[in-house]
Amino acid sequence: MTTVSSLTAGWTLRATDPAPDSPAAALPKEIPATVPGTVHTDLLAAGLIDDPYLDLNELKDEWIGRTRWSYRTTIEWTDAGAERTDLVFDGLDTVATVRLNGDELGRTFNQHRTYRFDVTDRLRAGANDLEVVFDSAWEYAEQVTADLGDLPNAYPTPFGFIRKMAANFGWDWGPHLVTAGIWKDVRLESWSGARLAEVRPALSLDGDEGVARVTALLETTDADATGRVISVSIGGQQVEVPVSGESVDAELRIPDAAVWWPRGMGEQPLYTLTVSVHDGESTTDSWSRRVGFRTVELDTSDDEVGSKFTFVINGIPLFIRGANWIPDDCFPSRLTEERYRARIEQAVGANLNLLRVWGGGIYERDEFYDICDELGVLTWQDFLFACAAYPEEEPIRSEVVAEARDNVLRLSTHPSLVLWNGCNENIWGWFDWNWQEQIGDRTWGLGYYTELLPEVVAELDPTTPYWPGSPFSGSMDVHPNDFDRGNVHIWDVWNRVDYTTYADYEPRFVSEFGFQGPPTWSTLTRAIHDDPLTPESPGMLLHQKAADGNAKLARGMEPHLPEPQSMDDWHFLTQLNQSRAIVFAIERYRAQRPHCMGTIVWQLNDCWPVTSWAAVDGDGHRKPLWHGLRRSNAERLVTVQPMPDGSLMLVAVNDSIEEWTVEGRIRRLAFDGRALAEQAVSVTVPALDSVGVPLDADVSTPADLRREFVRVDVSGATSATRMFADDKELALEPANLRIEVGPWQDGRQAVEVRSDTLVRGFSLFPDRLVADAWPDDSDVDLIPGEPTTIIVLSPEPLDAAALGSFPVVRSVNDVMTAAADREGAR
Repeated sequence: MTTVSSLTAGWTLRATDPAPDSPAAALPKEIPATVPGTVHTDLLAAGLIDDPYLDLNELKDEWIGRTRWSYRTTIEWTDAGAERTDLVFDGLDTVATVRLNGDELGRTFNQHRTYRFDVTDRLRAGANDLEVVFDSAWEYAEQVTADLGDLPNAYPTPFGFIRKMAANFGWDWGPHLVTAGIWKDVRLESWSGARLAEVRPALSLDGDEGVARVTALLETTDADATGRVISVSIGGQQVEVPVSGESVDAELRIPDAAVWWPRGMGEQPLYTLTVSVHDGESTTDSWSRRVGFRTVELDTSDDEVGSKFTFVINGIPLFIRGANWIPDDCFPSRLTEERYRARIEQAVGANLNLLRVWGGGIYERDEFYDICDELGVLTWQDFLFACAAYPEEEPIRSEVVAEARDNVLRLSTHPSLVLWNGCNENIWGWFDWNWQEQIGDRTWGLGYYTELLPEVVAELDPTTPYWPGSPFSGSMDVHPNDFDRGNVHIWDVWNRVDYTTYADYEPRFVSEFGFQGPPTWSTLTRAIHDDPLTPESPGMLLHQKAADGNAKLARGMEPHLPEPQSMDDWHFLTQLNQSRAIVFAIERYRAQRPHCMGTIVWQLNDCWPVTSWAAVDGDGHRKPLWHGLRRSNAERLVTVQPMPDGSLMLVAVNDSIEEWTVEGRIRRLAFDGRALAEQAVSVTVPALDSVGVPLDADVSTPADLRREFVRVDVSGATSATRMFADDKELALEPANLRIEVGPWQDGRQAVEVRSDTLVRGFSLFPDRLVADAWPDDSDVDLIPGEPTTIIVLSPEPLDAAALGSFPVVRSVNDVMTAAADREGAR
């Protein structure tokens, strides 16, 4: 049997040959190192740098990525008589030379793959010196760029010329923190006879039967396979296949197999698939994974409009309610199973059913996909190519091949994985970003996306679909962001036009769209200590990475909300506008079902404390957008949508697997709560479908745009409101609130609110009292005469008076009232 010896303990770190004027020259000769880890986190733990996430510290740390680093440890070795011993690194970041007892074992150039070195004849009894020297990723990438010739990308850094997390070089939401280190596990594996070099499972359904096909590839220390067998077992079934060469194929069928479903459509049963190698009575190696039986198709067939982009799971078309996922930390070795689970559960809490692992980050650790398997959250996995033209020549090409094979093999067992995607925006860049003249007749990555990567997926993960890019129309003869075909990205809204422009589009599937907002107040003030703190103060600007980001925030608010008069107002209103922009888009596109069959918002999470498009900030705190996602992605949704003729339509969207009887009423109300017109609603919505109900003219036609609104209250869905004008134009009166705060019990505290006039955007921000406190709803419309209760979840009791007053309590009414008071005082 394979014997595994972990080598994660006892490491030290030092800078090698630093320039005399570099901060590295002043470091100790030996620094304790954590493996898995990075240089940055080791220096931070030793108190040798300030936290790069805080204030302006990011600017002080570029030298780390320009420095050569050495990790060392001692291996105490006792030869147990195995025929072969391998030194295995699951991840080296990135340009490394590995030495054992001073002899070079090899060099590495890829953060995203595993490396295995045969050290059978190199280990000696007793102490062995293991050293890993990391050259500067900056310098390596710059040299490859010089050798191959520069290619265009979205940022002025050479991330396209090194197989490393692109976002380490800075992004429009991330800092420049170019890492180095042993970022995944390292170990010795000792074995004899035969080892499972690859296991390729392919699970599918054939009627009620689960079908498990397995190909196992062996590495051996001898040529004699006599008596050697491969055993495959799953679901109480087992088969043994004699070994006659270096690969073995096996098939098992499971009668009445339990089917794995996405959340909301059924259960997520997981089976254990085990493959083992036997030499006579001896087991020489074994492999085991949790798997599930499901089928996935990506329907991109032509129709009367263009072509579809629909995920079909176990034969059922599914509307995707998703979010893009970026690395949850710039230093991913800090990610734990608990942190992954917390973030994925936040996705579930926001009623999401898919996470797209974006192509400028990493292939996440196994725990991420394991948790998605358990919770029924689908995963869309980009290959790691983003926003750049990539060379297809050496030394890059062979690394891409090895990386793709490593990760497709590793992730193919996960039933939650439903798409491999070739690249992020690179095909779009070729068409629209003035790349073609600079590239000329050189390669730029298209061969990866249309030839190499689909071939790897077809060989190693044939039960999961592949798609060349996001966005992509299905053909290089059609613009990749064609709204009638395939999947699109919508970025003109954030960059140039008002969010109501979302209503002008009828996409088939939107895999990126987003709007910015700052992090929660507690996260903001923990990370940035500017005095005074303003949107334009130095720390705030460093933590706003988008080009003209603050100007775009202001432009996006201006048509809809009153002008902020203070930092408190700016923080509240920009967060509110972020949520409303995305809710507007999601409700619009869900109402277009089945023409549109998915939205994947940019983005769920952040990697550090920053103003960004995220719904959950860098400290893991929910922003108002998270509540907007939960509301607009509810399995059952009612939304009032305008029609081309100017009338209004109530659309009831049912993403559940059971039909929905919608009973209730639609009212036109005055701001004081008086009912001005009413319409009864009674309609049945089939499962996985939507139904439209035209609003009566007297309900949809106001006598006073500024003092009336539409309210929908029906069974089985959260109430919906629709204003006849933007908030800044409404005749909102001061919010004369009556607030009762209940006692704290079991981490929960109820806040009941009443008002005698309409209150727009009522929100609680309890994180101003305790950082980890959060409300169960946000951006609530308070209807006169109707009490509203918000539950605040907090690890400790919150002061009732503070919880019921400014700045914890906010609404659009109070901003407008304060602005009017200031105007009147002039």
